[in-house]
This record gives sequence, C-alpha cells and structure tokens, in this order.
Amino acid sequence: MSPPPFHLGWFYSKGFGPKAWKHGWAGPRAAVARFTRPDTAVDLARAMERARFDYFMIEDSSNVPYTYQGSHNAYLQHSVDTPKLDPMVLAPFIAQATEKLGVVVTCSTTEYHPFMLARAMNALDHTTDGRIGWNVVTGSNDGGAQNYGRDRQYPHDERYDMADEFLEVAHGLWRSWDEDAVVLDLEKGVFADGDKVHALHHEGTYFRSRGPLSAPRSPQGAPVICQAGGSGRGRAFASRWAETIICAARGVDAMKAYREDVRAQAAAAGRDPDGIKVLFLISPIVDETIEAAQERRKARWDFAESEVEFGLAALSRGSGIDFAQFALDEPLPALTSNGHQSSVAQMEGKVLRDVLRYQRHLECVPLTGTAQSVAAEMREVMAEVGGDGFLLNESYFSRRYVTEICDGLVPELQRLGLTRTEYEFDTFRENLLAF
Repeated sequence: MSPPPFHLGWFYSKGFGPKAWKHGWAGPRAAVARFTRPDTAVDLARAMERARFDYFMIEDSSNVPYTYQGSHNAYLQHSVDTPKLDPMVLAPFIAQATEKLGVVVTCSTTEYHPFMLARAMNALDHTTDGRIGWNVVTGSNDGGAQNYGRDRQYPHDERYDMADEFLEVAHGLWRSWDEDAVVLDLEKGVFADGDKVHALHHEGTYFRSRGPLSAPRSPQGAPVICQAGGSGRGRAFASRWAETIICAARGVDAMKAYREDVRAQAAAAGRDPDGIKVLFLISPIVDETIEAAQERRKARWDFAESEVEFGLAALSRGSGIDFAQFALDEPLPALTSNGHQSSVAQMEGKVLRDVLRYQRHLECVPLTGTAQSVAAEMREVMAEVGGDGFLLNESYFSRRYVTEICDGLVPELQRLGLTRTEYEFDTFRENLLAF
C-alpha cells in the first residue's frame, strides 16, 4: 500500500535579491548583476510548476541591517539579507509565467495598514485567478521599525497581538463584498447590489478601518495564509490563522512534536487540523552518486566555516543581538531577544562557532545522496512525522541545483507516489487541501 502523498514548496530565502554570487555557481558577473530582474525567479517557478510544486514563497525584509558591530558594512560586503526588492513586484512576473503554481508574498503586519494590504492581496488574487498567498510576518529588527518611523519594534508577544487584530480586519475587508454582490444587469442598469457590500467599521486597539474593500471578492475569497510561528506565541498565532506553516524544527522527533502541537492548538480553537499543512525546511543535495553528494555537503559546511563574519552578521540581524561581543569558542550566556525568539532559545549554552554551523544550514533533516536514496529518506521522514510536506530552502541555489531537484529528485518522488503528478484544481487553496 502506497503512503499518502505530501506537498512541496520552495522557500525563496534572501528574497528578491542576489543568489549564489560568491560561489561562482550563478554564471558570469553580468548575470549576477541582473539580480534586480525577475529572470531567476521566473526560471525557478517554471521548473517548479513542471514538477508540480504547491507554492513558491518569497521571503522578505525591508531594511539594510546594522545590528552586527553597529554598522551596515558587513551586511553590504557579504550581501547578508540585503539588498532586497519588494516581493509584491516580483509576484506578478511569477504568476504570468505559470498557470497553477501558488505564489506566496511576505508582508509584515507592522509595516502595512490592514486596508492597504487587504486591497493589494485582493488585487493579486484577482489577477492570478486565485493563486496568491500571504506569508504573515510581524517584523523583528529595529532597523526595519526605524524605516517606518518607530524607534524599535513592538515587544515580541505584542506584535502577535497586533497581528491577530490585523488578520481580523483583513478578513473582514475580504468578506465585505458578498460573493454575489456584482450583478452586471445591463437591462436594469445595476453593476453591483449595494445591500451586498458592507462597511466594516472596525475600531480596535491598534487599527481603525471603515471599509468596505474597494473591489469585489477575489477568486479565493482571501489569500492562503502562510506563517512560520516558532515561539509559543507564534505557534498560537499560526494555529489560529495559518493554512500552511513553515517549520524549522531540527530532527524527526522535534518535527513530529511541532506538527502535533500546532494541530492540537488548531483543534482547540475550533479549526480542522487537516486544513493546516506544515511544511518542513530541507536543503537536499542530490548527485549521481552518494559519494559525490557527500563531497558537496562537505563543501557546503566548509563554506560556512570560512564565512564567519557572514554568519555572525546573519545571527545578529535575526536576533537583534550583536554577536560581535561574544568569543567564538566559548559557550553563549543566557540571551534575551525581541527578534526570532525560537532561534535564540536554542543557542543558550552552546559554543558560538557551533551555533554558526548549525544556523547556516536551516534544515530540519540533512538529506544527501542520489535521487533514489533521498526520495526514500523523505518517504521515511514523512511517515514518522505524519505529514504534510517539505519546503525546499537552498539560499545559494544554481540552475544546476534547480534541475537536480525538479527534474531529478521530484520525478523519483512521483514514481513512488509521494508527490502529485498533476494539479487537481485551479486555485492555490484547493490544491493545498487536495490531500
């Protein structure tokens, strides 16, 4: 009996910015310099659709960081989480180049007003015929807050309180037009029925919005909600709102525990747990032989070892803590963060150099080998975890890597009956819930 299929997505980490530029994998300098063009993302999206992935998720942050050593120099020298163009601009290019692939855009609830975001997502869902998703983030770096006129980010848990209210307003706006509000009755001269369009009149703790939305209900009604709640408060938020969750738990036991916790919280909130698909981050290395793949895995680790400043700068940005103050080969003290708390909690007592090795490879389980061996291991992991799928996360991918995954690994997964061979539906949400 074949195991149930699972879902696949791609986490476009480092956002709409340069890829693989230091590795020599991305081609000549002229090609790398074109990172401001949509070409790389479009090529990847086409390969993903050929492999029948569920969605393409575009990560984002909207500041040039300066946490490490109090300067933006290291971030710009090594291209650490910067530069990034607005993913809202990239999404239409991806949608135009594909037909069924879901497109998830990252936007922060502390950088938008609910009406502005709800309106933009509604427009994207209309223009993509129902293939848009929203990766909900709350902001973590004070530099981002300062770009929007605040001295620092709101406290961690309060950001989620704001996000709860934000989602309430946004969903209220998306529902403000009934499904049959647009009449288009030429004989009577009625475009839309005013009794089926409703003002919201939201007056909350953080937001005010009259409504209704200034456009009819979109094909999906609302974008698919994606979230990456790792902390206790983040998980509670994801359990309430998310339809697909990005999980970075390390090891099969932690992956299973995370999924079970989210599903239990969702059920307690009155949701159907099967309506949430938890996708686990992986960065598989696939080659013609296991030995060749292992050599490439070693090269990846060697790169992490040699790029210490890159790693320290990245840790500093996500946590809001300047890791330049700590010795590389000594255990870290207790750390307090207003940034990515779930990541920081795992660092306490660990040697900083080991943390760098660990954090530079954000993958739940390391997968290395041939297409056949990696596919078999993915099947075993999913069987132990219980579902729901994997999210590819390779920051410095090349065209070769995309081909190895989409035209090498995925066909093997399909042969084993583990992933879809065709899209069952036209909209993102329907395909996500197909199994």
